Amino acid sequence: MKQFLLSPEELAWRCDPAQFEFETTEQLPSLEGAIGQDRALTAIEFGLGIEDSEFNIFILGEPGTGRSSTIMKLLKARAEGEPVPDDWCYVHDFSDGTRPTRFNLPPEKGKELHRDMEMLVDRLREEIPKVFESKDYELQKGRIAEDYQEKSKKLFQDLEKKANMEGFLLQRTVSGLVLVPTRDNHPLSQQEYEDLSSREKSSLDQKGSDLQEQLNDMLRKARELEKEVRESTSKMEGDVLLFAMGHLFEELEDKYKGHERVQAHFESCKKDILERIDEFRPSEGPKIALPGMKMGEQEPSFDRYRINLFIDNSELKGAPVIQEANPTYFNLFGRIEHVIQMGNATTNFLMIKPGALHRANGGYLVLDCREVLMNYFSYEALKRCIRNREVRIEDMAEQFRLFATVSLKPQPIPLDCKIILIGTPLLYYLLYQLDQDFRKYFKVKADFDRMMKNTWENVQQYALFVATQCREENLAPFEPSGVACLLEYAARLIEDKNRFSSRFIDIADLIRESAFYASRQGSERVNRSHVNQALEAKIYRSNKMEERIQEMIEDGTILVDTEGAVVGQVNGLSVYLLGDYSFGKPSRVTVRTYLGKGGFLNIEREAKLSGPVHDKGVMILAGFFGDRYAQDKPMALAASICFEQSYSGVEGDSASSTELYGLMSSLSGVPIRQGIAVTGSVNQRGQIQPIGGVNEKIEGFFAVCKAKGLTGEQGVVIPAANIKNLMLKEEVIEAVREEKFHVWAVTTADEGIELLTGIPAGEKQEDGSWPEGTVNYRVDRRLREMAEAIRKFGPARENEK
Repeated sequence: MKQFLLSPEELAWRCDPAQFEFETTEQLPSLEGAIGQDRALTAIEFGLGIEDSEFNIFILGEPGTGRSSTIMKLLKARAEGEPVPDDWCYVHDFSDGTRPTRFNLPPEKGKELHRDMEMLVDRLREEIPKVFESKDYELQKGRIAEDYQEKSKKLFQDLEKKANMEGFLLQRTVSGLVLVPTRDNHPLSQQEYEDLSSREKSSLDQKGSDLQEQLNDMLRKARELEKEVRESTSKMEGDVLLFAMGHLFEELEDKYKGHERVQAHFESCKKDILERIDEFRPSEGPKIALPGMKMGEQEPSFDRYRINLFIDNSELKGAPVIQEANPTYFNLFGRIEHVIQMGNATTNFLMIKPGALHRANGGYLVLDCREVLMNYFSYEALKRCIRNREVRIEDMAEQFRLFATVSLKPQPIPLDCKIILIGTPLLYYLLYQLDQDFRKYFKVKADFDRMMKNTWENVQQYALFVATQCREENLAPFEPSGVACLLEYAARLIEDKNRFSSRFIDIADLIRESAFYASRQGSERVNRSHVNQALEAKIYRSNKMEERIQEMIEDGTILVDTEGAVVGQVNGLSVYLLGDYSFGKPSRVTVRTYLGKGGFLNIEREAKLSGPVHDKGVMILAGFFGDRYAQDKPMALAASICFEQSYSGVEGDSASSTELYGLMSSLSGVPIRQGIAVTGSVNQRGQIQPIGGVNEKIEGFFAVCKAKGLTGEQGVVIPAANIKNLMLKEEVIEAVREEKFHVWAVTTADEGIELLTGIPAGEKQEDGSWPEGTVNYRVDRRLREMAEAIRKFGPARENEK
């Protein structure tokens, strides 16, 4: 048994604090970059460097491995050296008010233009009304009206004079101008007209017809004259208005020379103002909306001349880096807001608001993949933007309305942005398999590992991480012994002496908790004792269930023997997983064998409490027994295997070696030492394979043995392949050092059965037999006896029939 016994030094890796060249982490610089993620950093560098819209990055890894913090640091450092992208503005489209147009300006120019246009609108609001109130305007308008009146009067006088000469009088009536025949300068009555002779009537009618044509011609000329007056008045008003506002636009036109889109907007504004002269004239009084209700005067709107500064990059020092925590459709791609007025929803180009993709344009956008997939429309719209290389603002509710409504259709903005998705490996591989577009638009995979190698360089980097964490959160600095204890905890997290965990969220939590206990004790530095205290407190907060099970074992409710020897009974080791806490406890495994051809009956499986992996482990036992013992005789065996007092599901194959030892004990009649617990899976050749949770399993059985009394004969048998995973608590190591407890490592089932029984397992001889007195000999002999009994029993039953 000595050859399988592990020394105390093999039970854990201990970090030597003497390797650190500092008194406290306060003397160390801050950590730059990530630790132990060279593969992922290389992929990120490639993805950020290649200028292709389809080479976006998917960062995959377990939460807590520094995915988000690392990429944000890299992006911010990279963005500082890149140019600031242009500002973007939306303006009113004067040809089609429902399709606002956009243009870009150099950084800070957009903000400057917005400020200038606000000042211009304020000036226009002041200056335009003054135009219609000025004396010059009144004089020119009066002159045009006077000229019109003179010309109109002359037309009327000429016609009236001619009508008088022909014996007619030109009169104004409610229906307009009419010609009335006269005699002796008095209008003829109807009776007087009837008394005229036929010749006189005919002559009078002919004159009247000629004069009526002349009257119609005069009225046409009067209408033309009135039209000319209106045109002259409009031209005059336009000239006056253009003169009044011309200098305001000239200043801006000179300032923004070279910006064609801005100049075009200025021209459109001036043209629109001239076309809206009627709206700027003073109102003649309140309008009647409904009988008995008057509406006050409404000032003309100048909003259409404003600038919607859609994206303002004036405050940036480099390319934008945006991390959108809530990637809803509108938060990503922008929205068109509305205002409710008198029950109606109204909007305009000033209510177009940007999304994260607009703000990140020219830079980088970081998104959580799970959040994107959970929000309707976001993922498909994101791919559409990458495909079309533009961001289009749309009202997604339109497709759900019964009736189409008038809405704005802003001109899309070109997209130049590197998109980074962060998610778990499961999400990445599901999308890669199920979505053909995903592999096309996210071609760079940056895989963050959950572990790193235990090297001197990584140890020093870990110390820098501790220093950075303490500095950023204003925590007490760590002594070398505290950093060493943290590193040992990192190795235990990953269950490997040769590696450290990359789940820095757990390490950061332990740093905070250790600093808390140091401050509570009045210490200005954090050492190993504070870290150990934080670990113990963390366990105490979570191990209520473990203590309850321990109490039931101690009071005999759960049957576990730690002394003596029993045939067909083995202490197996199980791990309980309770969310953020796991612990190990022994489970009694019993095996009963008897005559029959039913093979191995897994009671857990029959009760539907067994998982598929555990079922597989039991089936492997049949292959082992068939290969070893059934080459020269039939297998006439029936066996039942049971986890005693187990009332919940059983999964995993780590108990398959335990079940094998129980079968060999039951068949051979050799008792198994109850002071030894066993874990490890087995293959069909009898080799012991590594399992998980080895530290928790050993510590769980140690706690039971300690409670019942350490005898110096107790211990745990583990697979030799799990030696590298041992990171046991100091209490267990000390008990091993004092030879009160033991840990053995085996590579084959024969080595294990020797440890458990104290009897040699035996090696098969050339003639296929086993050495007499060995465990294998006894098993083989018993199986042969069972086969003979079945053979004899079979004909007897046939004769009875």
